[in-house]
Amino acid sequence: MSLRLTNTFSRKKESFTPLKKDHISLYTCGPTVYDFAHIGNFRAYVFEDVLRRYFEFKHYRVKHVMNFTDVDDKTIAGAAAQGKPLREFTEPYIKAFLQDLETLNILKAAQQPRATEEIGGMIHLVETLVQKDAAYLSEGSVYFRVDSFAPYGRLSGKSLEKGEKRSRIDHDEYGKEEANDFALWKKAKEGEPSWDSPWGKGRPGWHLECSVMSMKYLGSTLDIHAGGEDLIFPHHENEIAQSEAATGKKFVRYWLHCKHLLINGEKMSKSKGNYYTLRDLVRLGHDPMAIRCVLLSVHYRQQLNFTLEGLKEAGEAIKKLDECYWKCLSIVMLTQKKETSLASRSDFDQHAKLSKCVADMVTAMEDDLNVSVALAKLFEGLGEINSWFAKERAVPEKDLCAAIYFFKQVDLLLGFDISKSDSVPNEIIDALSQIIDSRRQKDFAKADSLRQKMNMMGWFVKDARPGEPSTVKKKLRAWDQ
Repeated sequence: MSLRLTNTFSRKKESFTPLKKDHISLYTCGPTVYDFAHIGNFRAYVFEDVLRRYFEFKHYRVKHVMNFTDVDDKTIAGAAAQGKPLREFTEPYIKAFLQDLETLNILKAAQQPRATEEIGGMIHLVETLVQKDAAYLSEGSVYFRVDSFAPYGRLSGKSLEKGEKRSRIDHDEYGKEEANDFALWKKAKEGEPSWDSPWGKGRPGWHLECSVMSMKYLGSTLDIHAGGEDLIFPHHENEIAQSEAATGKKFVRYWLHCKHLLINGEKMSKSKGNYYTLRDLVRLGHDPMAIRCVLLSVHYRQQLNFTLEGLKEAGEAIKKLDECYWKCLSIVMLTQKKETSLASRSDFDQHAKLSKCVADMVTAMEDDLNVSVALAKLFEGLGEINSWFAKERAVPEKDLCAAIYFFKQVDLLLGFDISKSDSVPNEIIDALSQIIDSRRQKDFAKADSLRQKMNMMGWFVKDARPGEPSTVKKKLRAWDQ
């Protein structure tokens, strides 16, 4: 089965074919850095990350660009409110966002341009649009002439009536009913950051920024442009208009948008007390991979209702995956007496049930990134592995190696970071072996002493139930004590 994606532009599920064989150009709208990103923002970023992971799992070469909007109405207002220069105001939020991406195990984009560092390209694009009579100067600002671009509104479904009178609009964000000429270049205001241009001092409009940064790093035509549904109008609609008016080429071949996130059935709002940043949730003791799991749990084209109860359930699910992985790894480490697992592709391929689970996960992803079905297949695989330990016999080493490889495949596809560590130092293996022997000889004092020593080294020992092996794991998760 080939990948099929729902293209917002056509409103249809389409078979995906890249412009260049085995290569993908992917642009995702990054944050406007005037505050910490909230979990609603991260729903889009996690969705885009899984899209990229699917392509890389299938051995495509992905060139991913994600921008930083570090000059717009919001960032300027925020800097002014704090009495700081623009860069001093935005820099901490950029650093925090990059840390948050790492926390959620979101792959880093190949290019992460900042709008303030791409002003020259923006001026050049505006000049091109003016020369083509698609833009005009008025009172020191330059506006895009919406009625010069006949397809305007195709993405959002906004129709322009012929002869309809339109005014100019300077705000970066505005309502769908306001299909007006929008600002490409804004005349400088006193106290605001500005740059020299052929039209006098000023600054770029928000919509212009993404067109310039995407085309600079990915070319005139992109395979995929993705973001949240709130960006469809006016942002993405305006990107199409100004880009295609300038180049005469199709700007984006596949537009992908994910739905909003609700909190307990309501829109997220600071005034309602239901506003969460990623950092808020981590401080409350929630594991980042549980948060990632919740954000992936509902199909990207459906609204996601986020609840703390649902997050707790996701934490339990991730914990089960984590414990199973470390159980398999611990036994293999004790058997092989090597620091790194010798789990191989051949062991995995020979295990029909586990290899089928991964194949089914990929098939689900190929159906418009149906991650909820992929998750169900993942837990089928987990159930299969756990069933081995319920039997009164030692689990064959080749099966354990197949299980370890299974978790690695899952991580490549879904990014849960279960197999983040696949090695155990020899001194930890030896200590675990001594703990097992001490417990067998009922020397519990020695076992406890060794356990405390391992704990101080960052390793957690879980004692076995009757008939099961003791396991060891590195302290990586919120629940590791």
